[in-house]
Amino acid sequence: MAWYSGFWRFFGSNATSSRYGSQDSTPLSSVHSDTINVGVDGALQVSTVWACVALVCENIASLPLNVYQKDPKTGRRVKLDPLERIQNVLHSQPNKHQTAMEFWMVMLLNFMFRGNAFARKQMDAKGDVISLWPLSADQVEVEMLENGSIIYRYWSGANFIEYKENQIFHLRGMGNGTVGMSRLDYMRSSVGLSINAQNRTNKTVSNSGRRPGILYTGGHILKPDQREKAQQKFNQIAAGTENELYILEGEFKFDPLGMTSADIQLLETRKFSVQDLARWFGVPSILVNDTQETTSLGSSVEQIIELFYKLKLRPLLELIEQAIQLRVLTLDQRSKGYFVKFTLEALLRSNLKDRIEVGAKSVQNGILTRNEVREKEDLEPIDGGDVLTAQSNLLPLDKLGTQTTTGGSVPPDTVRQ
Repeated sequence: MAWYSGFWRFFGSNATSSRYGSQDSTPLSSVHSDTINVGVDGALQVSTVWACVALVCENIASLPLNVYQKDPKTGRRVKLDPLERIQNVLHSQPNKHQTAMEFWMVMLLNFMFRGNAFARKQMDAKGDVISLWPLSADQVEVEMLENGSIIYRYWSGANFIEYKENQIFHLRGMGNGTVGMSRLDYMRSSVGLSINAQNRTNKTVSNSGRRPGILYTGGHILKPDQREKAQQKFNQIAAGTENELYILEGEFKFDPLGMTSADIQLLETRKFSVQDLARWFGVPSILVNDTQETTSLGSSVEQIIELFYKLKLRPLLELIEQAIQLRVLTLDQRSKGYFVKFTLEALLRSNLKDRIEVGAKSVQNGILTRNEVREKEDLEPIDGGDVLTAQSNLLPLDKLGTQTTTGGSVPPDTVRQ
């Protein structure tokens, strides 16, 4: 696959240009020298990268995705029956080998690294999607033809299978509108910096934490063989063994050095690397256990999570919903008012006290029934709990005189001013 990638990279286009031919999602040049390309497997060995990707993928993949139908008369949305095929594909089982969460984690993993995620659509005779099979973004080539249509080539070794545009579910991120930009290739320098810092730390640890030091000889000039013997003898002092007493002869004096400026810089680099990589994924570093984070985003973790949802997860959820609407639902299904929506209650679920207060106000104002509130709390329904109720203590002024009590209507002249 590498040979055609380089060929099309020269004659094709990158992620921000609009040209016919093969679409490239990687940067055509690097502004940083000596950047290494570690690939997806190498990047995932950096703990911050793993934590950020897992945070986004697992949270979105765990959200229920339902298909609704809008009533053309009332405008109300009605969830499709679970036995409906498209509802089952998107909500429960996209294909015979994967659950919905497994499928969406694969799609989002490709999307987070490569800016694109692909799935082959298996359709029935009517063109309705009956299953979705994820494809590796690293094995898919996207080409735009001169007539404006798009074809997809799925490579396996030196062979490929070609698919038409309507046969592929393509989830694309920020880019030229045909392909999304490959995040991993654009963040290559930041990943390389983190890996280099980690390698330096591993080297220090594997050296038994040996600290450098200075041996004062009291003015004696050592011969080469004496210098070598002295270095061997005092290596254990520099290494910090369990011995508590060392005997120095003559005027010898050993002075261990503290942390070097390079070591201090290494610690600062590793701290910076966590926040730098988190920025690439749009994740507040405090959510990936960055204890050094001093944030002004909010005074509580709840506020930070809310901002994370608003600024990162919500736009991504919108992107997925719209892509499904356009590339998975058929024209006939959309004409019937079908649309998809993630259920966000689990993600935005607050503490018990706040949920009880919100539920009580919803019941008192006729927004939700008691059973609907109980369902959100995983409680069994109760008899008579499906009726909308509302408090009646707030009435228009012209209705105050007609308010009924146990003994009948309250006369207007008895209403307190």
